[in-house]
Amino acid sequence: MKVTYFTREYPPHVYGGAGVHIKNLSREVAKRAQVDVRCFGEQDLSEESLKVKGYNAWPRMWEGEDKKFNSTLGTFSTDLSMIRDRIDSDLVHGHTWYASMAGFFAKMLYDIPLVSTVHSLEPLRPWKEEQLGRSYHLTSWIERVALESSDRVVAVSNQSRGEILEHFPAIDPKKVVVIHNGIDLNVWRHVDRTDARQAYGLLDQPYILFVGRTSRQKGMVYLIEAMKHVDPGVRLVCCTSAPDTPEIEEEIAAKVKQEPRCTWINTLLREEQYIELYSGATVFACPSVYEPFGIINLEAMACERPVVASAVGGIQEVVVNEKTGFLVPPAEPKALAEAINRVLRNPEMARQFGLAGRKRVEDHFSWTSIADKTLAMYRELLLEKGRKVD
Repeated sequence: MKVTYFTREYPPHVYGGAGVHIKNLSREVAKRAQVDVRCFGEQDLSEESLKVKGYNAWPRMWEGEDKKFNSTLGTFSTDLSMIRDRIDSDLVHGHTWYASMAGFFAKMLYDIPLVSTVHSLEPLRPWKEEQLGRSYHLTSWIERVALESSDRVVAVSNQSRGEILEHFPAIDPKKVVVIHNGIDLNVWRHVDRTDARQAYGLLDQPYILFVGRTSRQKGMVYLIEAMKHVDPGVRLVCCTSAPDTPEIEEEIAAKVKQEPRCTWINTLLREEQYIELYSGATVFACPSVYEPFGIINLEAMACERPVVASAVGGIQEVVVNEKTGFLVPPAEPKALAEAINRVLRNPEMARQFGLAGRKRVEDHFSWTSIADKTLAMYRELLLEKGRKVD
């Protein structure tokens, strides 16, 4: 079997959960199939069964006077570049709207099955119009075209599956399958290192950790607001990157200035630094207002940390309330603070939550298991199309 993946993110250019997903899925699938990854960037990798090639937009697509349109037009341009080279795979698999045009065009040009994984839905992210202007309606359009044309749509949670069917009723429910995100259990585990914590001055008191993009979606403002109600003697550490807009970054900066206990690490860190920061945290907080899955919670649980997270989307299928952490209503700073305080005041409960979280990711979210489900879905689809392969 051979599969072509279309994705915006791939190492070293990974800034969100979709990039983490495709990095691990492609490498695991490549153990049992031929994998061709086409991504945004300058990557050029060729191994025995895994080939990765980066593509760039035509430069002038980033030079428009209406700057909010440049990102979308540049994305479409890169997608066209990705299908410029011949495709000889049995099927193609696109990830996020950024790769939707490439996936759709590949299906049309080569008459091969298209699989699309939904990591988030444009209709549920209306704040993106602030970022993209009217071109947000183009991103929503190409997402719809690709999903409705897909032979399989992969939802990363049961909650996400319901949202897909609600917003895209033209899609046959039989084509929408749930395959959760996963985590590399050998990499993401508790460590006792102190280098990163020492570099950021985090050895003197316990801290709450937040990791996420600088986006309204991630709810960081509610966590900062919650600090007014969190017990004294505890710091908040926010690790962010990839702001949606300069205005959102400025808004967050103003909030941080109002909270003296907040340490803002506003840069993309190395993987080993994140692992150390997770491992050293007293509690991990995920205050997202929208989250189809929330891979950051898996990262925290794999590092044996208790989690306090919003009861939204796929988070509810990852965090088990009162077993691996607490689930709270979204956008409610006081409820968030109360749950964090419960963890802070009971170290033994926190330890038990952390151990239970590690066991849960080991039992349900390994990439080997997720690759098995993905390959089984590919084989079923190809058999359905009369294209049986090994």
